[in-house]
Amino acid sequence: MKLALDSSVLLTIINGESQGESWLELLISARRQGVLCLCEIVYAEISPAFETRDELDGVLARLGARLEPLQSEAAWLAGKTFKEYRRMGGPRTFMIPDFLISAHARTQADCLAAIDRGYLRSYFPDLEVLQL
Repeated sequence: MKLALDSSVLLTIINGESQGESWLELLISARRQGVLCLCEIVYAEISPAFETRDELDGVLARLGARLEPLQSEAAWLAGKTFKEYRRMGGPRTFMIPDFLISAHARTQADCLAAIDRGYLRSYFPDLEVLQL
């Protein structure tokens, strides 16, 4: 199993939020069964939580998560999904990072560990989402 990671989950762990320990245990268990990956959008979103790139890379290495850049198929899906969002009256005029992250998980992984804020169910109904 290849599990893509969303920044919402990683920041919950990094910031020591109330569900951070539960997420960490879930990711450790998932890593025993397969691969943990994240795209560069997630990497960028979590980077402000660290003083140095080495610190960030060290945390990801200890977690066993590898950076896996967005491929063209994922970028295409994100763009088509964003177009549908706009067609349905979505107010944001610039690409929504959640669309890129979800498209990466949909095309390059088996599921996504995320705290869903609604975009996933609405725009990626066939994406398996691992939640607490």
